[in-house]
Amino acid sequence: MSKLIIKNASQIATPIGHSAKFGKEMNEVKVYENASIVVEDGKITKIGADALEGIDESGYEVIDAKGKAVLPGFVDSHTHFTFGGYRADEFSWRLRGDSYMDIMNRGGGIQSTVNATREASEDELFESGMQRLDSMLAFGVTSVEGKSGYGLDKNTELKQLRVMKKLNESHPIDITSTFLGAHAVPKEYKGRSNEYIDFLINEVLPEVVNGKLAEYFDVFTEKGVFDIEESRKMYTAAKNAGMKLKIHADEIVTLGGAELAAEFKMTSADHLLHASDEGLRKMAENKVISTLLPTTAFCIKEPYARARFMIEHGSAVALATDFNPGSGFTNSIPLMFALATIYMGMTPEEAITALTLNGAAAIDKAETVGSLEVGKNADIVILKFPSYNYLPYHTGVNIVEKVVKNGKLVRENK
Repeated sequence: MSKLIIKNASQIATPIGHSAKFGKEMNEVKVYENASIVVEDGKITKIGADALEGIDESGYEVIDAKGKAVLPGFVDSHTHFTFGGYRADEFSWRLRGDSYMDIMNRGGGIQSTVNATREASEDELFESGMQRLDSMLAFGVTSVEGKSGYGLDKNTELKQLRVMKKLNESHPIDITSTFLGAHAVPKEYKGRSNEYIDFLINEVLPEVVNGKLAEYFDVFTEKGVFDIEESRKMYTAAKNAGMKLKIHADEIVTLGGAELAAEFKMTSADHLLHASDEGLRKMAENKVISTLLPTTAFCIKEPYARARFMIEHGSAVALATDFNPGSGFTNSIPLMFALATIYMGMTPEEAITALTLNGAAAIDKAETVGSLEVGKNADIVILKFPSYNYLPYHTGVNIVEKVVKNGKLVRENK
């Protein structure tokens, strides 16, 4: 049985609980001063200033965290990290002011990534996925959600999901997979979205379910992509097939995605840049988590989601990077944390809760991860500095020193 002690931490900071924190509860972060954590067989067995009383340290691996702050492992609950190709030229076109439709007409946009992902082998996707997961781990991420959606056909969608399943078995980070076949209407179905929806429901969804390749079903519910009725049809089929639900909601225009998330009592609704007041209230009433993606808004020069409004009206907010090849090619936790606290009005405590316990709840894992408590998995981040307040202070700078996953040291940043 593996045993670990993290001792002498200047500060251990963590939300407390086994479910999402809503509204003002998000600001409640428990802080232990000059404290230690005892881990046995991957689980936390003791925590606090007196955690080492009666403990013989000789049988444990010991990490001295003197002068360091300790937090739960970060949970990045919305990413698209498995894909082929890059779109750097397209990004430079956008910086020059070219419109999305102009870029699409040049062969850019999501179709560019679809083409590259269809051409990539499973081995190539696995190798690039490992590299991206390594980068996430360096930022303190111990659990991540990954979406398909760059195949838009049966073979490639299943290929993406198979790769994520293999990565979950091979990499320290735990991966929750989401089937996002409804990311766009592929060019071969142009003008025939209903036929594509039927194809997803009747031909792809059963294979995803039977192969246990994804926990979640997601739709890009947006003007010009899939409307509310089309999305409702797909979500009904996915729910009947036993899948949990997420949604890309109200990113570009106010369409009613937040209301649809409340109707289905989804686990989370993500983006929400243009969600209506009523939709956000309904989400809070139905305990749907608002997953906000500030680095995407930053990269596409859109107003940030209204985190302050959401929290003050009783929402549970999670933060995620939306790492993807187009609208936000970054998995920088420090940048995301800075944007959330400086530009979205979140307190450091709210941002920590959003990135840990609420992120875990957004992938239905809050029972086991997302906080530092007896009985939970020992997913732990050790910072280079003595307080969590150094996270926003070091604007955009990675201050993670060590990462522990299931009680094992898996990353050390020099």
